[in-house]
Amino acid sequence: MTTTITQAFAKQYSDEVHETYQRGGSKLRNASRTQTVVDAADVTWQVVGRGTATTKGRNTLVPLMDVAHSSITATPVDYYAGVWVDRLDLLKTNIDERAVLTRASAWALGRKSDELLLTSLAGLATSKTFGVASKGHFRNSILESLEALNNADVEDDGDRWAIVSPRFWSWLMLLPEFTNADYLSDAELPYKTGRFMVVRHWLGVNWLQHSGVSGIGATSSSLLYHRFCVGHAIGCEVTTDISWHGDRQAHFINHYMSQAATLIDSAGGVKMSLDETAALATS
Repeated sequence: MTTTITQAFAKQYSDEVHETYQRGGSKLRNASRTQTVVDAADVTWQVVGRGTATTKGRNTLVPLMDVAHSSITATPVDYYAGVWVDRLDLLKTNIDERAVLTRASAWALGRKSDELLLTSLAGLATSKTFGVASKGHFRNSILESLEALNNADVEDDGDRWAIVSPRFWSWLMLLPEFTNADYLSDAELPYKTGRFMVVRHWLGVNWLQHSGVSGIGATSSSLLYHRFCVGHAIGCEVTTDISWHGDRQAHFINHYMSQAATLIDSAGGVKMSLDETAALATS
């Protein structure tokens, strides 16, 4: 029997891991401003301020806007997720070990990607505490959060995202406006972005449930933001390396990536605080 795993298997396994990561490993990859690092150690996003038009007197100099310029830099960090696969163990199981490892590794790397993005979004400057006395109080808190985005001139172009906790999602399910198809056009019906991710488009926002924003204590901070306010830097996509170790009679399968995330515009979103211990409203 050969002592090395075939290149065909290695390539197929690597492709499966990458595909699973893209499809269901990371929920927030498409909800951020992604940039791949090419021949560099980091990614820099340019931030340009707003200009103001003014009048001028006859035959006087045209006033300058003096638009402010700044930059935000993210330096990718290397992450690894390795696993040993004993050759004889494969003979003692009736499960598809490759499929199990594919999911486990892709989801581990996906959780790390989402963790980086959520940590960056925790720096949003605006916060809103949600009312839970009734469905109406909760709905009004949503409208006030959207109002905060509108006051900050955050674009309403279909790229607004709300990443909410499971409890927040349960509150949303109490609202007919959110659940009843009579309030939605065909284009706003739920759609899938991955194997286990369903996005609902409502009020110009893409609503996505994510356990990563649930609070350790009683309060969770869900996030409402524009995709361009957070940057996701990719130095190395999800990659797989498979090697045979004769002294262990096992294959070592290493999965790795290099990524970072940073908040580009702290005014581009709202942290929505919800008391998760409050009972769901009945009216």
